[in-house]
Amino acid sequence: GLIHSCRKSPWRSLKGQCSSLWARSRLATGLSSDTLSPSVCRCTVDERVTRVAWLNRSTILYAGNDKWSIDNRVVILSNTNTQYSIKIHNVDVYDEGPYTCSVQTDNHPKTSRVHLIVQVPPQIINISSDITVNEGSSVTLMCLAFGRPEPTVTWKHLSGKGRGFVSEDEYLEISGITRDQSGEYECSAVNDVAAPDIRRVKVTVNYPPYISNAKNTGASVGQKGILRCEASAVPVAEFQWFKEETRLANGLDGVRIENKGRMSTLTFFNVSEKDYGNYTCVATNKLGNTNASIILYGPGAVHDGSNAASRAMACLWLSGTLLAHFLIKF
Repeated sequence: GLIHSCRKSPWRSLKGQCSSLWARSRLATGLSSDTLSPSVCRCTVDERVTRVAWLNRSTILYAGNDKWSIDNRVVILSNTNTQYSIKIHNVDVYDEGPYTCSVQTDNHPKTSRVHLIVQVPPQIINISSDITVNEGSSVTLMCLAFGRPEPTVTWKHLSGKGRGFVSEDEYLEISGITRDQSGEYECSAVNDVAAPDIRRVKVTVNYPPYISNAKNTGASVGQKGILRCEASAVPVAEFQWFKEETRLANGLDGVRIENKGRMSTLTFFNVSEKDYGNYTCVATNKLGNTNASIILYGPGAVHDGSNAASRAMACLWLSGTLLAHFLIKF
């Protein structure tokens, strides 16, 4: 907290010091209601001292028991044969500076000077709001902090792999942001006076759909068959299912389409011969769309597990349909 340095008096009859806990400064918060710590300035005297006074720079605060200061935060604490002390309540940064204990001994004035240093805990006073951007954009995050001594500001990316160090600066600039750089960014302000002040900013990165899981599936006639399509996207993708050039509707022809987050499933409750064939899963959000071809096959059927050839063919006939849908929706 508040620390002090003391220059000792050359006379044994006089020794001054100021001490206090750390104080939060009004400069940092702008709030007069903060609880600020007091500072006590003590002057050790002996029987030879006849008159005493405390001064701040050239301003007399107290002379004996008489108060000269108009600051109601300054009060006398002790005036005895061994000690002369004052207390400053609610210390702030404006109180920093030299304080002088002046005494009269045997008609010879003597002084002892101490220097009050006000330390202020780190406080983040301005930080960027949560932000949403498209992948590839440039992002600048700001974190402004106050304290005495001046705090060190550090940005960290709180990714799923742990807390990765990013930079030591008030401004964090990210050029061409990627989806892996989304998440929470933590700003810490540190100056060793008190615990760090820590705030977080959430960065959301939008990107177009990418189908990460779409496998061909086999099912026997009369059994249940399920085709699954998983797509990563921000915002979350909307799904559509097609068979050849026909869009499938939920609940018709004995099929159910269920979309939950990143996953869409096409369920056949009672597989028939006409259900076998090539199906196309289409994932769409405001940044674009993608598709994958998935085959429902019967026992003994030959199929391409990679889906590469069927996906290429599906792109040809779907291009016109998806473009029209995309323009209408967005």
